[in-house]
Amino acid sequence: MLMSADEAPLEWSTPLGAVIALAAGGVALGVAGLAVSTEPAGRVLVCVAALGLLLTAASALRQRPRLAVDKEGGGIVVNRLRGRHRYARSEIERARLVRYPRLGRRVPMLEIDIRTDDGTERLLIFGRWDLGTNPEDVFDALAVHRLVGRGQ
Repeated sequence: MLMSADEAPLEWSTPLGAVIALAAGGVALGVAGLAVSTEPAGRVLVCVAALGLLLTAASALRQRPRLAVDKEGGGIVVNRLRGRHRYARSEIERARLVRYPRLGRRVPMLEIDIRTDDGTERLLIFGRWDLGTNPEDVFDALAVHRLVGRGQ
């Protein structure tokens, strides 16, 4: 289905409901680990698992939106743990869909090759968790905005 640039989404991130569920699970697991467990080793393991869930939720929340189209600058904006990075259209070498094997099936991942003006190269890889939708749909939206690279 072809869409116009006005209809195409402009940003993608991990669904907020999933982030909230992770945080709630981490809190519940932490409370259960501290309140219920009578075995010290079990308590440590449950609390480490709770910390892992909370850190994953904090990471996903910090990086919202994970990928966005920069309408003013004509490029993309990527949020990472260390902050926001803007890449101009001229810095995008190519964007493509690659299918990686995961749990017995091949799942699509969006790969974006970046080459900055100072010669630095980056490979950005986004999956369904990062984007909150199918990477194929994001690729289509980037193509509508002419952000899939030179000559594509």
